[in-house]
Amino acid sequence: MTEISPENRMQAYLQKIAAGPKLSKDLTQEEAEDALSMILDEKVSKVRAGVFLIAARMKIETVAENIGYWRALQKKMPCKNIVLDNLLQIADPFDGFQRTPYFGFYAIPVLAQLGLPTYGHSALPLPPKFGITFEDILINHYQVPESGHYEQRIKQIAEHSFGYINTAGSIPSLEKLRSIRKEIVKRPMLATLEKILMPLQARKKNFLATTYFHRGYEISLTEIGKLSGFNRVIVGNGMEGTTLFGIHKEAKVFIQDGNDETKSCSLKYSEMFSEKTSQQISEAHEALKKIEPKIAIITDLGEKALKTGEGPAAIQIASQASCLSHLADIVPSPQDGFNAAIKILKSGNCYESLMKMISFLKT
Repeated sequence: MTEISPENRMQAYLQKIAAGPKLSKDLTQEEAEDALSMILDEKVSKVRAGVFLIAARMKIETVAENIGYWRALQKKMPCKNIVLDNLLQIADPFDGFQRTPYFGFYAIPVLAQLGLPTYGHSALPLPPKFGITFEDILINHYQVPESGHYEQRIKQIAEHSFGYINTAGSIPSLEKLRSIRKEIVKRPMLATLEKILMPLQARKKNFLATTYFHRGYEISLTEIGKLSGFNRVIVGNGMEGTTLFGIHKEAKVFIQDGNDETKSCSLKYSEMFSEKTSQQISEAHEALKKIEPKIAIITDLGEKALKTGEGPAAIQIASQASCLSHLADIVPSPQDGFNAAIKILKSGNCYESLMKMISFLKT
């Protein structure tokens, strides 16, 4: 039997999903995996790759299709074992934030000192927002090399219990699609699925905190969570699509523990924290809304928070770290986590650890 060529298979898939709102048909899970695999392997033209990516999103992917696309991505990502018992991955949107200052980059070392080793998985800014990402801060502010230091980054996570990795190191075939993604502008399904990949695996428990923006995508994320290898997947609609839950508005958070039934909860800072802490969080958020979210400003305020535990950035960092550590069952309550996080920030230890790690990665 003659094997059908990649270009002909892609043509058949495009005829199914790009036929318009009334005539388009869904792909099977296997077809979706095959289509994205061919794109990642560069077996089809860039034009067809771009058409497929935008057509798949315009049609709106089914759960089965998203599982297929995710399988194609995960097979391209070698999952490396790391010498830690527990590990949390924070996967915020890879197109970054641009409206309100967000200090998730600086919450990562605080989470580690709360007892939950944590790393951020991101990339240099992608469309449509081209906002600020963890990788953007690391490369464009701290001058850490983007490529060639992936193994060193993993080593630092193992040694310091926190760190940051990028798709350039974890899944180069996805990173190669950057130019196509810039051309098509709108978010392809990759923007959803790159947030639920597992590049690192701890010995006992693996946690993922990630996000959804449009309702319905949390279903794909939690269903993939059952297959992903993570012990717990936390999916919520935080501020500007980040994992800062329940601060700007009430957040709907879904928790997927292995193959168990998906659980959900609503998070709102006024119900998570004491009256005094809630007031601090509210005042900090209002103050930060007045500040332009530029890298220089983010890093200045973030470093001040890590050095002194003072200022609105410190309040935001403590609230995020306490919420995520509570959702991972590390601290008994968000308030307990907040109190501990503020104490950690005031010690200055996180600042010293972060600067030491950055200094190593720059050498």
